[in-house]
Amino acid sequence: MQNILITGAGGFIGAHVTREAARLGARLTLTSHRTPPRPPAAGRARIVRADLADPASLHGLCDGADVILHCASRIGGTPEANEAVNARGTAALVADAQRAGVSRIVHLSTASVYGRGIFRCARPEQLPRRPQSPTSRTRAEAEDAVLAAGGVVLRPHLVYGPGDAWVVPGLSRLLRTLPGTPTGWDARLSVISVAELAALIVAVGLAPREGLSSDVYHAAYPEPVTASALLQAVAGRMTPPPPRRNIGLAHARALPTENGAATRALDMLATDHWFDSAPLWADLGRAPGPGWEADLARMAEWYPDAAAAA
Repeated sequence: MQNILITGAGGFIGAHVTREAARLGARLTLTSHRTPPRPPAAGRARIVRADLADPASLHGLCDGADVILHCASRIGGTPEANEAVNARGTAALVADAQRAGVSRIVHLSTASVYGRGIFRCARPEQLPRRPQSPTSRTRAEAEDAVLAAGGVVLRPHLVYGPGDAWVVPGLSRLLRTLPGTPTGWDARLSVISVAELAALIVAVGLAPREGLSSDVYHAAYPEPVTASALLQAVAGRMTPPPPRRNIGLAHARALPTENGAATRALDMLATDHWFDSAPLWADLGRAPGPGWEADLARMAEWYPDAAAAA
């Protein structure tokens, strides 16, 4: 039975990681700064209040931990806040982990550290990092701290499922700005459900070191989804639904908009963002779950009203 410390255990992905680790019988220490984590079962977890922006609160946090699953991060806000939490906070956490003799650190990062571009079945070693925002820049700095300590970094792209406040709500907002439903948008996107991602994070934390061929992995379903398929699935959950008139990508990009987020979303949906995750599945000896097509049937459960979520 492993002693696992989970940071950001009250967050979107961290909460799912907590449930998965508890399901496997681990002894858990849960930390969260803003959102209190929910223990998966009485007596199976202890909760420690810690703030990555306050390095003093992290001293002694890692005592007794075998594995750290670092899911906490600051997304958005001021550059100073991102630097304090993502960069300096992670460095302080890693320092305490090394002092305590933790055997494995797994850091949940993001494919946004690559910046803008076209990514076609690319592996981490083929891609230079070019972060273009304070959040992605400081998350890249967090990666460096973890990798320097011998840890493992996972980079998902689009993560959806229960608790998602970014992907499907953001696509809903985009669809509300369009005069029709997208068709023929063939850019391929790497996606994964939050439950499947959580299972991968925990599996990497518990895997024998000799079974891991890399220290940086992409974390997604092996097969990408097209932008049209993703948008049409979201449109089917919206109330009222967007107009059924077809709209091409060129038409959508020509529309005037004052919404910077919508413009960035269109840029992403216009080009391949397909990150090769095959090495992760192979190293863990895992087969992906039913995948994106099966997830479509659960969209109504996960997002009963995507428009309201937006």
